[in-house]
Amino acid sequence: MNVTVRDREFLKTIDFQEIAAHLLAQGWQEKGRGYNDKGAIWRRNTGAENSWEILRPCQLYLADYAARIGDAIATLSKVEKRSQLDILSDLLTKAIDIDIQGMVIELGEGTGRVRMMAVVISKLRQIQIYLTSSDYNIARKAYHKRLPVRCNGDLIKKEKKLLSMPSGCCAKTPQASLQNPRNFRLDAAW
Repeated sequence: MNVTVRDREFLKTIDFQEIAAHLLAQGWQEKGRGYNDKGAIWRRNTGAENSWEILRPCQLYLADYAARIGDAIATLSKVEKRSQLDILSDLLTKAIDIDIQGMVIELGEGTGRVRMMAVVISKLRQIQIYLTSSDYNIARKAYHKRLPVRCNGDLIKKEKKLLSMPSGCCAKTPQASLQNPRNFRLDAAW
């Protein structure tokens, strides 16, 4: 099943500089700028007859910013033979007011710090959260009884990349932090 990312507000959260870094890392070349320096043309030749082109925005506040980002993700998906969600996961630097569902895997006694494993943009991630004392008590209960939890907040990735965890592995450094956590609760769906 192929998923197409079309949510304009979500696409607006993708930083055009992250697109440029990804393109460079994947062997694309910037061939020029146009439209009063509002867009950059990137090209990649992948074989005898396969040449690809992306028009990457160079400013956040363009009327068609989300459409250009969406087009870039769709093209990258075809070239890299990966889903749009995989590409999006590489490009995402933050997700504002995201709903997280997962399991508490570590409690930082006396600090309010909690580590969770949760699925974010179709990949398992380790997330660090600092909770109030009342929310921390809920996290403690979930941890000891192995109950899933949910909360909302602003997800900020660390070290420029939300990496997926190798199977059977829990890294000591969280891949992301959930800032402004709210509505922390046991997941009633389970």
